[in-house]
Parts: sequence; C-alpha cells; structure tokens
Amino acid sequence: MAKENGEWIMRGRELNDPLCIRSADELIAQINKVGFLPLFANTIPGFSVEECTYGPAWWSGNEEVDPWEWREIISRSGKVAYGKFFGKKSGFISLDWFPVFANYRRNGYDFDALWDDGLASYRSKKIMDCFGKSNEYISYLLKEEAGFGKGGEKNFDGIVAELQMQTYLVMKDFRQKRNKNGMEYGWSLAVYAMPETLWGYDTVTSCYNEEPEVSKERIIKHMQNLYPNVAYRQIARILK
Repeated sequence: MAKENGEWIMRGRELNDPLCIRSADELIAQINKVGFLPLFANTIPGFSVEECTYGPAWWSGNEEVDPWEWREIISRSGKVAYGKFFGKKSGFISLDWFPVFANYRRNGYDFDALWDDGLASYRSKKIMDCFGKSNEYISYLLKEEAGFGKGGEKNFDGIVAELQMQTYLVMKDFRQKRNKNGMEYGWSLAVYAMPETLWGYDTVTSCYNEEPEVSKERIIKHMQNLYPNVAYRQIARILK
C-alpha cells in the first residue's frame, strides 16, 4: 500500500491474472496453503493479501470482492486466525501453524505463568483478567472493563496489539456499536477472544513440547522455502 497524490494505492494483481484471489474462500485456501500471510504489503515482496488481490476492489464495501470486508468474514468463520501478528500489523495464520507461532511468541508460557514470573505488565493482566468473566469482548467494552476508559490506564490499543503479537488474543469477529434502541451504528469494531476459547487449549498449546527457538526456526525455514531470495534477517524481522 502506497500513498500517491494524497490517495492510498493498493499494490495488487490484475483481475484477469490467474493468480489473483477473488473471494474470501479463495483467500482462506491460500492462507492454509502458505501457512500465514500479512494483510498489507511489507518488505518481503509478495508476502501479503494486498499483493494477491485486485487493488481497486479494496474499500469498495462489497463483501463479494473487497478484501477489507473479507477479513471480517474470515475472522468470523474461525477457519484461520486473524490478528496483529506481524510487527503489530494485521494478518492471518492457519490453524496448522498457529500452535507453532504460539509456542515461539509465548516462549512456552501461558499468560498466568507469564504474570507469575513477573514477565507481563499489570496493564496486560488487567485486560487478560476480563476473559475470566466473558469469552469475548468488543473492543470498546473491553477498554472500559479493563479500566482504560476516561481517566484510567493508558495505551489500550498498544497493549492489545502486544497481546495479539504474543498470541494471547485474536480478533474473532467485527461488530458495530448499538444505540439505546438496539440499532447498529458506526464502524465495525474488533471483537477479541482468547484462541484457546475458539480452538481449544490442547490445540493452541500442542507445540509446547518443543523449544520456542525450534518453533521460530521452523517458521523461518518455511518462509525461506517460500521466498528463497529473501535474507534470513529480513524474515526474522517480519516474524519477531
């Protein structure tokens, strides 16, 4: 994605390109094929949803063709994980690869153990404690419940992004706010949940039996196979 003459330009494929992804189902299939994929273009050419799709379709509001709308459809499907997994920027991870990322990013820690060992911030703890009361939270209610409202704790968005990077939270859906009459209004907002709630504790932690560094190297080796001309350091920087 680049800004030209004050407008955002998407760097995608032509619609008649046989490699162009044209639907949410096709995108799910591609994510499962490659394992994981950021939403927007980055320093690794071709490693994004943006570069696999038709640029002018973005932000059209037509869920049949708009990749921005697909992220809502896909997160809601539960068929792959969606969240801020790549440098605190959004992307997808297949359910086959999510346990590998979880072991690497968590360094083998469940969140409670991370807190007990003094490795988690108290603001992260305030957010994660909310999920002992409810399985899911739309973002503005999570912010209030965790004490980040007016006059409360700061940097809610940054802490939630970090918890997604650590794979403790994912975006499971997008919903609008409702007014007093129950009518929806405004932008769709992320709904957060713990991946264990969506796919089960045993699935999410199934790679805890290997060293986190081994999981990291598995991810990087997979990337090297997909992009053999990209330097190790470049891959590691995107995945850290």
